[in-house]
Amino acid sequence: VGMWVTDDGRVRHELLPNNRYDEARGNRESAYQGRYEVTGNHNEYWHDTGFPADADFVDENTLPHGGMILRRK
Repeated sequence: VGMWVTDDGRVRHELLPNNRYDEARGNRESAYQGRYEVTGNHNEYWHDTGFPADADFVDENTLPHGGMILRRK
């Protein structure tokens, strides 16, 4: 849960406490939305349009996702 951001601030990925996520890209707020489920250090995503994704937390502050590195803010 919390806000995860790329070092350049272009991608902002908010994991909400209700197991939903809201991702902003550049000037596009809520560019992607869907649900997520964390099991251990593994995170599964399901975008509202249907495509799945996944990511593994490296540590409590680092989340690689889709070729990007997001850090907890």
